[in-house]
Amino acid sequence: MKHIARKRFGQHFLSDRSIIEDIVHAIAPQPGDPMVEIGPGLAALTQPLVERLGRLTVIELDRDLALRLRLHPQLDVIESDVLKVDFTQVAQALAAIKIRVVGNLPYNISTPILFHLLEHVDVIADQHFMLQKEVIDRMVARPCTSDYGRLSVMLQWRYAMENVLFVPPESFEPPPRVDSAVVRMVPRA
Repeated sequence: MKHIARKRFGQHFLSDRSIIEDIVHAIAPQPGDPMVEIGPGLAALTQPLVERLGRLTVIELDRDLALRLRLHPQLDVIESDVLKVDFTQVAQALAAIKIRVVGNLPYNISTPILFHLLEHVDVIADQHFMLQKEVIDRMVARPCTSDYGRLSVMLQWRYAMENVLFVPPESFEPPPRVDSAVVRMVPRA
């Protein structure tokens, strides 16, 4: 059954196989890595990740998608608003000292998600997120540039960050009206 993208959830599903492989390559999942994916959607990124990991925890708000994801034998599904998820408890449930967090974040709530994850940075090994390119430009901006601001300061004090991949709108179904990119965020000691 075909899933219709829901505007209220900001759904744009990644469909470009080449871009998906580039993202997976940037994440570099290893068998057994304790990983959590935010917003797996139609599993475009989920499937290649779980094939390399063996098991994957996913957080999905859309109940229709969560139901579909529960049919996958290698996925543990948390059906919830990501802003209500306690990532420290998720790490404990996975018996992991540190977890890896990935996802194609809903662009309309990406900043609140990033700030929510700041509260759990002590249990995070790294994060790889697809976001609106403009947001990543602000995240990685250098001081004294026009993109440098609150988001830059709030995240750079806690993470080393790099823009690792440009993702054009035509890589999605339906295509968003903005360019996207993938950021790597590694917590600082």
